[in-house]
Amino acid sequence: MKRPLLRSVSAAIDGDDAAGASQTVRAQLRLRELILGGALKAGERIAELAMVERLAMSRTPIRTALVRLQEEGLLETLPSGGFMVRDFSEADIRDAIELRGTLEGLAARLAAERGVAASVLVDMRDCLARIDDVLAAPRLTEASFSRYVAQNARFHAVLGEMSGSALVQRQVDRVATLPFASPNAFVMAHSSGPQARDRLVIAHAQHHAVVEAIVQREGARAQALMQEHARSAQQNLAVVLQSHRALQRLPGASLIRPASKR
Repeated sequence: MKRPLLRSVSAAIDGDDAAGASQTVRAQLRLRELILGGALKAGERIAELAMVERLAMSRTPIRTALVRLQEEGLLETLPSGGFMVRDFSEADIRDAIELRGTLEGLAARLAAERGVAASVLVDMRDCLARIDDVLAAPRLTEASFSRYVAQNARFHAVLGEMSGSALVQRQVDRVATLPFASPNAFVMAHSSGPQARDRLVIAHAQHHAVVEAIVQREGARAQALMQEHARSAQQNLAVVLQSHRALQRLPGASLIRPASKR
């Protein structure tokens, strides 16, 4: 049992660790926002001290955040030290999408083969129902579209949990952070226009089909459906790259390498 003094010291250390982690997360989110928003351009060197001044934060969380963004794939290390904002070819993006589909397909197959905890299935059913409610309206408002985005991210996160494998779940979560590979990467680019709701209805029908295959313990079918669902992002990518208007709505579009340089 810890003595009172040791307990107070331990609590202070835990508090410092939590505060440091919070600062790092804030720095990571802010830097990612600057990159995806185009304030930091592809090929631009990230000067640590400049970011300290720009974000009004200390060097430690900035340095840690830069390393994490490098692990996410948004930055690359320079031979001379430091980091540079990456650019991405169409092939890079397609590979990232394919990787997500492979991992999510595995998660779906494992969920079907191993069975899913009742509490997790309830969570997934609730997620599906909430998206059903959003898409029940004939047209989407900005608010309802935002609800769809949130629940769509939740669907993919819960799918990883359904696998019953902490390792698979971590990898599914990690691949979703790859640039342009997240489940919502191309959703925002299609948020306007007469077909916006139709695309989401089709995607959500696939959500239901995957969960039904899992419940029926059809592993191969669940895997194939989930991979096909992820690959629809490949079609969305092609559409976005051909539409200047859609490309303007895509977060991080400035990071995509022009066709002439691919």
